[in-house]
Amino acid sequence: MRRAYCFDLDGTLTAEEILPRLARDIGLFEEIATLTRATMDGLLPFENSFRLRVRLLAEVPISKVRRIIGQVPLDPRLLAFIHANLDDCYVVTGNLDVWVDGLRERLKCRVFSSEADWDGDRVLGVRKIINKSVAIRELADEYDEIVAVGDGMNDSPLFEAADVCVAYGGIHDPVETLIKMADFVTYHPEGLLNILSTLRSA
Repeated sequence: MRRAYCFDLDGTLTAEEILPRLARDIGLFEEIATLTRATMDGLLPFENSFRLRVRLLAEVPISKVRRIIGQVPLDPRLLAFIHANLDDCYVVTGNLDVWVDGLRERLKCRVFSSEADWDGDRVLGVRKIINKSVAIRELADEYDEIVAVGDGMNDSPLFEAADVCVAYGGIHDPVETLIKMADFVTYHPEGLLNILSTLRSA
């Protein structure tokens, strides 16, 4: 059986949330952190929150954002799993394509993301906010089964479309909605790797 493994990025593969890290480095931590937490908890729709966060960060040059995000640490154990299974691993993130290019280079796998309108070194706005289920539908014809790993409310479309769902509390607890939808729940990288390895060998 051929399986695809679709990972959320923030707090799943990264050791910290991307936008709060970015906001701290440019002096907007409280504003971005509040919006991010409200979104993760399902209190604010992802699309509304994301557009607000992009608006707050739009004046920061893309090159600076990319440099900061490129330094966000990735979990080395999960990164090793992805690198060992590049043909079957995918990242599905709501973050903007022009912002996560640095991480994309380190991940080496295909990344589905939101898309920016930009000119030179500036973001003009959001062209498209990804619906995470779209990635699953795009991959469905190539695989017998899709495995989804995530932690936040905006991962619920990913879970709804996947065949096997893993709610992962890498840096904070997964939201209750995902826990209820999940086939597996784990809070440690070793636990997640055990699940992935078991599925890989099944």
